[in-house]
Amino acid sequence: MIGRLTGTTTRAALLAFALSVMLASCRAAPEPPTGQALYLRYCASCHGDSGDGNGPVATSLRRLPSDLRLIAKRHGGRFDESYVMQHIDGRRAVAEHGTREMPVWGAVFESEQRPGGYPGYISLLHSRALTDYLGSIQQK
Repeated sequence: MIGRLTGTTTRAALLAFALSVMLASCRAAPEPPTGQALYLRYCASCHGDSGDGNGPVATSLRRLPSDLRLIAKRHGGRFDESYVMQHIDGRRAVAEHGTREMPVWGAVFESEQRPGGYPGYISLLHSRALTDYLGSIQQK
């Protein structure tokens, strides 16, 4: 009886250990960065922390970066999300930059894609978050 109890206990302990190892290796997916965090990482050096176009490298560019707080104002009070996303991900050129001085962020975001991920997912996720953030800083 004692030997059987010990065998059952041993099997239960091994099963518990195996489950704990499996669960420890299953990490929760990291939270995607916020639009503001992405903005500060990718955009603020040119467009400034507040989006006013006065970032630390702005004066070294051929043309000063635009004030991103005024996108809606420059378009008749309308913040066109699709238009903004296309500028961010590179589907639309930024005429004010002349040649493509603004990086094609869609390509940069895709380079951060983990192997086995959905193609275009990171670019879409980041572009959407940045667009939402830019929409939130528009001046009336």
